[in-house]
Amino acid sequence: MRRQAGFTLIELMITIVVIGILTAVALPSYTSYMLRTRLADAWTGLAAVQPLAEQHWSNGNTFAGFASLPAATDNFTYTLPVATATAYTIAATGRKAAAGFVFTIDQNGRRATPTVPTGWTASTTCWVRDKGGKCSD
Repeated sequence: MRRQAGFTLIELMITIVVIGILTAVALPSYTSYMLRTRLADAWTGLAAVQPLAEQHWSNGNTFAGFASLPAATDNFTYTLPVATATAYTIAATGRKAAAGFVFTIDQNGRRATPTVPTGWTASTTCWVRDKGGKCSD
């Protein structure tokens, strides 16, 4: 008798199960990593616009009329909901894959995450980076 070469059905089934388990473990981690990368887009934009707002104030002793907001990205749009002589708040509002997030920064450099998707923890003192409410650096 001659032995046939190839894989048995059991070997193929075990391989498929192992691939399924690895995917079940890796996919949530990858999705979480990609979301944190998208959130960093807002943090970078807000941190970059703060010195521009301070420069605007030093030129005219007012934050009113400040308009140097970052350009909208695939994940965030930027608005200036508050701009008075002595105060401002700049907001980054998530869209598409970052929908549900709002990050803010004010004239004192206070960071906040007032709005988050369901299951996340909002913060009045920092920009959150995960569902548990941990702050970004």
